[in-house]
Amino acid sequence: MAAQEPDRSSGVVEAIFTAPEGKAEMHPHERVELHAGKGIPGDRYYTGTGTYWKPGDEGQELTLIEAETLDALREEGIELDPSETRRNVLTRGIDLNALVGREFRIGTARAVGRELAEPCRHLERLTGKPVMRPLVHRGGLRADLLTSGEVAVGERIVAEPPVQP
Repeated sequence: MAAQEPDRSSGVVEAIFTAPEGKAEMHPHERVELHAGKGIPGDRYYTGTGTYWKPGDEGQELTLIEAETLDALREEGIELDPSETRRNVLTRGIDLNALVGREFRIGTARAVGRELAEPCRHLERLTGKPVMRPLVHRGGLRADLLTSGEVAVGERIVAEPPVQP
């Protein structure tokens, strides 16, 4: 009998980061506000100063990456600190790829996954590490906030059930 796959429709927030502008150092936080339609106050994408920020683009308000991805990179010989990923939220337990096109709760806010956060050469230049190829299709999730709220390290992230046609 095959082992049952673990339920990865929920997880926890392991770390939270923001940077005041593109290329700036990422700063850790225990708790942040989440503003619907904007993101995290003080973050480069909230202020429109992120390296790839474009007015009106979806998926710029919140970025997430799985801690399991960093664990796998470590096993492949690449040590990447969570802050080096340039993502806002480090998660554990939830399948972020499955959230593309789906709503989820993070802390007291609701969000929607827009697209995978694929790696780029910019990330390799900033870290000086060969991360682009190993992060393809596991570089995280770009999301938008549907409601405002707060999130803290240790709080749950829960996928909403898929919409049935």
